[in-house]
Amino acid sequence: MTTLVIYDIPDDRIRDRMATACKDYGLVRIQYSAFLGELNHNRREELAYRLRHTLGRNEGNVQLFPICDKDVRLRVEIEGERRRSERVEP
Repeated sequence: MTTLVIYDIPDDRIRDRMATACKDYGLVRIQYSAFLGELNHNRREELAYRLRHTLGRNEGNVQLFPICDKDVRLRVEIEGERRRSERVEP
C-alpha cells in the first residue's frame, strides 16, 4: 500500500536522519519533509518504530498515512514553470 510520511522537526540533524530512514525504506521525497512510496503493513510498522526511535524525546511531529490505490490514482500534482524546467529527465 502507498504510504505518505510527513514530518515537522526543527532539529536539522534529526530531520536528516528521518529523511535517511525514509529513503532506506524505498520512499521518494516529494517535498522537503514528505516522502511517498509502497510499504506493506509490516514494513510500515518497522519504519514507524525507526522514526519513533529517531525522534526520541526531541521536539517534532511525524505522521504516516497509508493511502489506498484508488486515492493515489486521484492524486493531483501542480507544478510551477520553474520546477518543471529544473527537473532532470533520466
